[in-house]
Amino acid sequence: MVTGATSGIGKQTALSLAKMGATVLIVGRNPDKCKSTVEKIRKKSKNNSVKYLLADLSSQVDIFNLVHDFKKQYKLLHVLVNNAGARFMTREISADGIEMSFAVNHLAYFLLSNLLIDILRTNETARIINVASGAHDTEIDFDDLQREDRYDGGKAYAQSKLANLIFTYELARKLQGTGITVNVVDPGGVATNFNRNNGLFDWIGHLFANTLSRNLKSSKKGAYVTVYMASAPEVENLTGHFCTYDTSISYAELTFDNSLSRKLWEVSEKLTGVNKPDHLYQTSVTYSRWK
Repeated sequence: MVTGATSGIGKQTALSLAKMGATVLIVGRNPDKCKSTVEKIRKKSKNNSVKYLLADLSSQVDIFNLVHDFKKQYKLLHVLVNNAGARFMTREISADGIEMSFAVNHLAYFLLSNLLIDILRTNETARIINVASGAHDTEIDFDDLQREDRYDGGKAYAQSKLANLIFTYELARKLQGTGITVNVVDPGGVATNFNRNNGLFDWIGHLFANTLSRNLKSSKKGAYVTVYMASAPEVENLTGHFCTYDTSISYAELTFDNSLSRKLWEVSEKLTGVNKPDHLYQTSVTYSRWK
């Protein structure tokens, strides 16, 4: 399953995995774009085992319905790629009343991953890959998590990307020994439609600035690290690591303060309605909101 797969890195990730012969399920919110993307991937990969499901990942109800629909149709899931993401230069609020950068870039990863743990556990091994960014040099502002005080789109985005790393490390610890690995990747600067949601001017400015710094690469090169972590046999047992776009694996110490990881986890639980004792990571996860 690849989220945010109708364009850019997500689309290229789905295509590359389809070329390897995988059954690929793309997730997007626009039915026409999903249909078109599936057709193109099938044609280019010569693999008809490419399908789609619809979900707006800023909506927790949509995420729950996505998982419900998936489990009605499929009994196995080997790889989850949390790729969908966006930057919002003006403050927007999700259907759940949450600042959009945090809702889309972090809570969607958190909720979708947790809802799929039970089906991932049916395999001897499975992988979760979270697509983050090099733009995570910041702090988690728990006093103003929703960025209500003097909103800064860049800082909100950076906070959500830092949350990706912290969440990855914490989930990897919780799933240690289950056969599910969890890693986070940085694709680097890629020429895609990223930032297009903020308008044509901001998107062109984003591309221009990154072009001047020679920080842009093709979607194919940008997706390489994600595809590598999703498929390479040599990283089957690697978990809790931050991996860069050129496939060099950073064995950085998991230096995040455990109290910080626990705090972010607890906040994420409250914002998504998760209700789970730690031991359920050995079997399944329950969600009080959906009872």
